[in-house]
Amino acid sequence: MIRNKFELLTLKEAGIDIDIPEPHDTLEANATEKSQTIYKLTGINCFSEDTGLEVFALNGEPGVKSARYAGEEKSFDKNINKLLNKLKDKKDTSAQFRAVISLIINDKEILFEGICPGKIIFEKKGDKGFGYDPVFVPQGSNKTFAEMDLDEKNFYSHRKKATDKLLAYLTK
Repeated sequence: MIRNKFELLTLKEAGIDIDIPEPHDTLEANATEKSQTIYKLTGINCFSEDTGLEVFALNGEPGVKSARYAGEEKSFDKNINKLLNKLKDKKDTSAQFRAVISLIINDKEILFEGICPGKIIFEKKGDKGFGYDPVFVPQGSNKTFAEMDLDEKNFYSHRKKATDKLLAYLTK
């Protein structure tokens, strides 16, 4: 079997030194914005992603605003505190992490989605990971993402699920 080979470049290696905006109301649109910007600047096939935490009792918040939920400074602690405060009177804390990858290859865009269902807990647990990891327990586990090592987290990971779909597409 002949395997496809890919060369991955960072934005810096591709000559891009700008902060690509995420101005849209959906993960799909933000991922597309980033990949189209990269493609226009480089002319090279590329991919980008956007990820958000979607809490059902909060109508999908924080969603696309996950990183800036409590303000532009992107404070993990402030974001978690705002989330827990908004959830304090809710019985249902079900949520999901959702990642969307936008691949642009030969002028065509394909989107890949990965979802990790779970729930929000009210006590921060663990010191690994980042963002909402200390308060998110994936379905099928009794640990938060912040309590898991990388292999265990990847078993549940929304980003891994989306990346697996991307790799399957690229290697078919």
